[in-house]
Amino acid sequence: MASLALSPPPAASAVALRRNPKQRSLVGIGKRSSSDLFVKEKALGRVSMSVAVNVSRFEGVTMAPPDPILGVSEAYKADTDNLKLNLGVGAYRTEELQPYVLNVVKKAENLMLEKGENKEYLPIEGLAAFNKVTAELMFGADNPVIQQGRVTTVQGLSGTGSLRLAAAFIQRYFPESKALISSPTWGNHKNIFNDARVPWSEYRYYDPRTVGLDFEGMIADIKAAPDGSFVLLHGCAHNPTGIDPTPEQWKKIADVIQEKNHIPFFDVAYQGFASGSLDEDAYSVRLFVERGLELLVAQSYSKNLGLYAERIGAINVVCSSPDASARVKSQLKRIARPMYSNPPVHGARIVANVVGDPTLFGEWKKEMEQMAGRIKNVRQRLYDSLSQKDTSGKDWSFILKQIGMFSFTGLNKAQSDSMTDKWHVYMTKDGRISLAGLSLSKCEYLADAIIDSFHNIS
Repeated sequence: MASLALSPPPAASAVALRRNPKQRSLVGIGKRSSSDLFVKEKALGRVSMSVAVNVSRFEGVTMAPPDPILGVSEAYKADTDNLKLNLGVGAYRTEELQPYVLNVVKKAENLMLEKGENKEYLPIEGLAAFNKVTAELMFGADNPVIQQGRVTTVQGLSGTGSLRLAAAFIQRYFPESKALISSPTWGNHKNIFNDARVPWSEYRYYDPRTVGLDFEGMIADIKAAPDGSFVLLHGCAHNPTGIDPTPEQWKKIADVIQEKNHIPFFDVAYQGFASGSLDEDAYSVRLFVERGLELLVAQSYSKNLGLYAERIGAINVVCSSPDASARVKSQLKRIARPMYSNPPVHGARIVANVVGDPTLFGEWKKEMEQMAGRIKNVRQRLYDSLSQKDTSGKDWSFILKQIGMFSFTGLNKAQSDSMTDKWHVYMTKDGRISLAGLSLSKCEYLADAIIDSFHNIS
């Protein structure tokens, strides 16, 4: 709404109008519009009156909804209850529920200080030493695709940025193709493909009746998709369900993708962090490579090295020839240049120092085993508590069958709301909890909350 105000001395624009009558006549004093300034003069006193219109050019911008995952942490921080638990964000915590910086990370950073590393720009594709060890970590250093130069690796802004870079590449060079995404999936997958303007549809994955994998539905939907689709697969520790295919099921998935001429697109955010074994968690990717399939793999070091805020990851593309690999790399760089120019160096050097040094690499594997082991212990304790406290006879064994830092509890939105409103347990509304944010001492309390919400909220 316009506001009327006396404004002595006159505004600069009003003074200009009085000094230039011709300009004043062109503007048209007295004609009200959202952009005009109106001036009325008296013979005595030269009192100026102006109408200011406070309409923003951004009036059409609507308020975005809070992020379904990161918003959980904001609500948790505002809660003053002593029993509150934050099981929303997937970030590792110690048994005391404190953030953890790996010892090998501290050692790697000390090495960087000793070397006096500079802060010069990296090339568009990132730190060469980082890209080398990252590809070897995922595929195995002796894998033929590496020895033959058929893997292109470009450092990205953690897993999210690597996925986004790949999605832009798909949109540019495969404009008629669409992506297939599991139902459910990590909340940001759909955002990434939407913003890159890559059309997508879902394939069945989670079976609420068994709180397990809907394998038949998954296979049927992949078969029904148009030939040449990009099938987004979680390499290990599926987020949000924690439900992974068995090795035999992975082989059947590879069969169908190969038959349909689809392109596998792996998101690997938990290598080594899920099972405690880097090789075991890379099984699915290496199986598809062994089949001779061209594929994409996004990697992240947020979880397994605890480098959440360093935003360090990579996109790998396995091609059928070194020539194709070189051309793909050139175009990924071309896309990255106007997007973020080049990636940050600090996290890349940490990874290169840890993965590239035999001593630090061995220490890292032990720390990962300890982190994965703590989550496994919490998972077991939660299952034991649920089984002992719930007298209804409900089978909670699905919790033990799941893997990684997340557990899909099977709770619906109303039940998840009760977990938060009554029990101060903060989680995503799809029933996912992060076991990495749970301690052994809190398992009984969480079991009470789950049992109450499951049985008493419809």
